[in-house]
Amino acid sequence: MAVSKSSSGKQQNDHDQEYHKKSEPLIPGLPDEIAELCLLHLPYPYQSLARSVCCSWNRTITDAGFLLSRRSLSLSLPYLFVFAFHNSTARIQWQAFDPRSGRWFILPPMPCPKSVFPPGFACSSIPRQGQLYVLGGMRSDTQTSINTTVVYTTSTNQWSIASPMVTPRSFFAAGNVNGKIIAVGGSGAEYNDSITSVECYDPRKDTWEHVAKMRVGLARYDSAVVGSKLYVTEGWTWPFLFSPRGSVYDLENDTWQEMKDGMKEGWTGVSVVVGDRLFVISEYGDCPMKVYVPDRDAWQYVGGDKFPREAMQRPFAVSGVEGRIYVVSSGLNVAMGTPIEGQNGEFTAKWEVVAAPKAFYDFSPLSCQVLYA
Repeated sequence: MAVSKSSSGKQQNDHDQEYHKKSEPLIPGLPDEIAELCLLHLPYPYQSLARSVCCSWNRTITDAGFLLSRRSLSLSLPYLFVFAFHNSTARIQWQAFDPRSGRWFILPPMPCPKSVFPPGFACSSIPRQGQLYVLGGMRSDTQTSINTTVVYTTSTNQWSIASPMVTPRSFFAAGNVNGKIIAVGGSGAEYNDSITSVECYDPRKDTWEHVAKMRVGLARYDSAVVGSKLYVTEGWTWPFLFSPRGSVYDLENDTWQEMKDGMKEGWTGVSVVVGDRLFVISEYGDCPMKVYVPDRDAWQYVGGDKFPREAMQRPFAVSGVEGRIYVVSSGLNVAMGTPIEGQNGEFTAKWEVVAAPKAFYDFSPLSCQVLYA
């Protein structure tokens, strides 16, 4: 069958345009190798935004080899990603904080039902992969738990939907153990339905599977990952009539054990792990910081600067990376602390506070995660 000249000419024109796009220099006047290095050094979040400049930039930045080069050159830096909600409207919002410049960046809206109860979600992350996980949650219109898995990726500045959890749950604990996400306990399909089931998510396979159950459900959940173990406790809750319960999950052996008495009795606030050492920002008085001493099954207070309580109002969300502790307070002020261990095992800390923009005044933090971007 003969091809008309007009059709043939159009195909040739399209081919020429495509060839021209591919042959365009990334940055006029520079070899592509040098231009690619310039793009590699663009900081978060401008790298993903630069994809819209032109086709050649988009093709280069989204190439798998470009992402591997960025990781191999160790160009990614830690950022603090804060999940917060507006106190008046319950509107949820994710934002990223650059601890070097003190600047904030608003993330794209997270895909989720319109009517949700913000504290019902659980969050975890795989920092070096630049991936943030938001799990489960509760619908505020029906008061039923959901089983969604929503993933944010720093390299694309986009959200995606992963495989849902096996069990709908809300008000539960989650943590990253050896690159796998563990979801523990919480409320089941109904608000008062306390569950003990535990699930493990494999990001490479995008699959959830049940693992060993907890021995008993908890009234509320705080958790921390130390080494290859997930520590889960309900902490002290008002009116302090009963000692808190706590358990320890060993992923390698898929077993649960009771938490040591000293650890659970002294777990009096929100926890953070820095260099395999477990710290707690206490939720009473002046919010003193403590560190857990495994050999003595005891907590000791951290000296040095006092926690900047006058600038930091509860509730708190806490995370740690590269020897620093980040505490986000109501209004999204950020306190950055550096714990220093002395010769005799005692700890001191130095604190500095970065005030949040006035636009964040009515926001309360739910979670903060450190990701490399």
